[in-house]
Amino acid sequence: MLIDTHCHLDAAEFDADRPAVIGRAANQGVGAIIIPAVARSNFDAVCDLAHSFPGGAYALGIHPICVPQAQLSDLDALQARIEQALDDPRFVAIGEIGLDYFIPALKEPAMREKQEVFYAAQLDLALRYQLPLLLHVRRSQDILLKHLRRRAPIGGIAHAFNGSFQQAEQFIDQGFALGFGGAMTYTRALQIRRLASQVELAHIVLETDAPDIPPSWLGRPGGPVPRNEPGEVARIADALGELRGISRQEVDRATAANARRVLPRLAAAITA
Repeated sequence: MLIDTHCHLDAAEFDADRPAVIGRAANQGVGAIIIPAVARSNFDAVCDLAHSFPGGAYALGIHPICVPQAQLSDLDALQARIEQALDDPRFVAIGEIGLDYFIPALKEPAMREKQEVFYAAQLDLALRYQLPLLLHVRRSQDILLKHLRRRAPIGGIAHAFNGSFQQAEQFIDQGFALGFGGAMTYTRALQIRRLASQVELAHIVLETDAPDIPPSWLGRPGGPVPRNEPGEVARIADALGELRGISRQEVDRATAANARRVLPRLAAAITA
């Protein structure tokens, strides 16, 4: 089975043909798709969508890119929504949360501070309810780790990982698997490809981040950015197998087992 551990399937880019997108993924052997929330406004949307097809699952959280518009009351709403979802087998994690120090506006001191407030509060919710994380990691690895080390291990997935080997090992020590997707398929992405080929397979999961991060075969240099889809995780699995010199069957088996390990509620979501 293939598992797309990170797909924004509720995004407007899929409004015109979402059922067909889900069908194409199923035809490619994708048995589960995890849909993370990004803001209070789409908590219900990701839940409803996950319940609309076999293998749908969801996470609840406030994305760092949405923090500028967020209010502290949104954290109270998140806690209430988590409590409602605890008996829902399709609910598997807190996410997408984290820190983003790539976007210029988010690097301003006041916004960095606000991001950390929201990140720390959501870590505490994850600990309180014993839920793993879908972690947004963009030029913020060391600060994310600083907050994680202050708490008991939480674990989850470090989404779209692009740090150093040392940072990768530190996230793994904290109970995280590393998510690899379309960025790994570009030959110029040397660091990501080295990580994907050399990190122990037991710590790797697959993802698309659809509709974003399209793999190399979807577009052409200088052309419009194409829409990514969850079905592309099949060719991403092929790319990982080629990088590591292993069979596609081994990739599928290991990455699916890894996803179930770091997201313990996922097994119930797949069979729900």
